[in-house]
Order: sequence, then C-alpha cells, then structure tokens
Amino acid sequence: MRKSLVLFVVLAAFLVGESAFADPAPVVGKWKTIDDEDGKEKSTVEVYEQGGKIYGRIASLRDPNDKDGKPKVCTKCEGADKDKPVVGLVIIKGLSADGDEYTGGTIMDPNNGKTYKCKLKAVDGGAKLNVRGFIGFALIGRTQTWMKK
Repeated sequence: MRKSLVLFVVLAAFLVGESAFADPAPVVGKWKTIDDEDGKEKSTVEVYEQGGKIYGRIASLRDPNDKDGKPKVCTKCEGADKDKPVVGLVIIKGLSADGDEYTGGTIMDPNNGKTYKCKLKAVDGGAKLNVRGFIGFALIGRTQTWMKK
C-alpha cells in the first residue's frame, strides 16, 4: 500500500511538472504583418495565451502616428475599442486549439473597425502564421501570412 502511494505521488508530481513546462502554443510569439501593396512590414502583432485562450495585440506599427503626428487611434472601432490607441489594441480574441489550428475566436481590422471570425495555423515549422479572417464560412474570407520575428 505504501509503495503504491509513493508511486502515485511521484507519478502525479511528474505529470504536474510536465504540464507546467509544456511548450506554449505554436502560434504564441511576435509576428510581423506584411503590407499587401508594398511588401514591407506593416506592424508587429504579439500573440499570447491567457486563460487557455489565444489573443493578439498590436505591439508596433510602421507608421504609428496620423497626419497630425498624434498616435493613431481606432476611430472606426465599436464598443470598448472605440478611439483607443491602435498600438496596444487587442485584435485577436478568444481562440482555442482545434487540432493544429486555433479557432472559435475573432479578429478585428482596426482600419475599418470590422470584426471577423478567425483561424490561426503555424506553418513552415513555426516560421509563418496563416491568419484567416472570414464571415460565416471559412471558405469566404481572406488569409494573410505573418512572419515570425
């Protein structure tokens, strides 16, 4: 009986320790977004895990200020994000692991204030992140590829 108890405690400690040191989700990290028009880095998005869900915030912008030299704000956003600074804005919200993808959450475009359903998938050994925003079905949408920083 005592050996079983000791074995159980050692096994439980190993399992708890193993989960505490598990690798973060492959989508977690800093990603550079690329401008579709000029092919240059447009922004850096920091993807992070919080409460078992995946979120992403704009960490930096190539052009962080508007024409007047003031920090850009999300004038077209709705709700709590309205008129918030774009740098620091949480644009990816509430995704969960679904196989090798992260789904079930949303992504917001601060340029137009619209929110879309979202899927994320790390590709090329984690060097790239496919980010798909869509309305309704995933077939009707757009995918961007972000590069690991």
